Amino acid sequence: MTAEFGASPHTVSDVMTHTVVSIGRDAPFKEIVELMEQWQISALPVVEGEGRVIGVVSEADLLPKEEFRGDRPDRLSQPQRLSDLAKAGAVTAGELMSTPAVTVHPDATLAQAARIMAVRKVKRLPVIDQLGMLQGVVSRSDLLKVFLRPDDDIAAEVARTVIAYLFPRQTVTATVEQGTVTFHGPMPDRTLVPIAARLAQAVEGVVDVHMDLSQPAAPAR
Repeated sequence: MTAEFGASPHTVSDVMTHTVVSIGRDAPFKEIVELMEQWQISALPVVEGEGRVIGVVSEADLLPKEEFRGDRPDRLSQPQRLSDLAKAGAVTAGELMSTPAVTVHPDATLAQAARIMAVRKVKRLPVIDQLGMLQGVVSRSDLLKVFLRPDDDIAAEVARTVIAYLFPRQTVTATVEQGTVTFHGPMPDRTLVPIAARLAQAVEGVVDVHMDLSQPAAPAR
């Protein structure tokens, strides 16, 4: 089902998964692997108490056990891989987890969440409240949900937040097809062109912005 969106910018709370699979610090290695397989996820938040996030176990944390199979984890022959070698001998979530967890708050914008994922090279972020309690999880695929937004919704927001603001008394219109916004009509003040493009690009779900300033849009048939 297509997600419902309000006005931009949208926040993590609009797209995050609220039902979250989590584990405690004593969860055994095999249980962690089984949960990832069952739920088709690449990482699990580790919580304690009433749900405070203390770390994350990802596939990357589990792989050293296979990578160093046959080696003695206590024989640290590669100093630059000390952490991975230690994880090869780990058997519980508390020993495996990356901590402190890389997290995000529900009121963060999608752009902020995407930036955190890119910089920290993670695929999923636990969503926590101000007390560090788990509220949900947001993944890369969740952030892409905005591109499922219907063209009509995008066009309505562009008309409301860009055209009505920059061109209240001009015959400038905008059409949207496959997420691409095209402005039509005469635009006497060409200094507004880059401003209009930037504002339209900020609308969630927009893939690209074009300018066709030679003539109005053709009437719908």
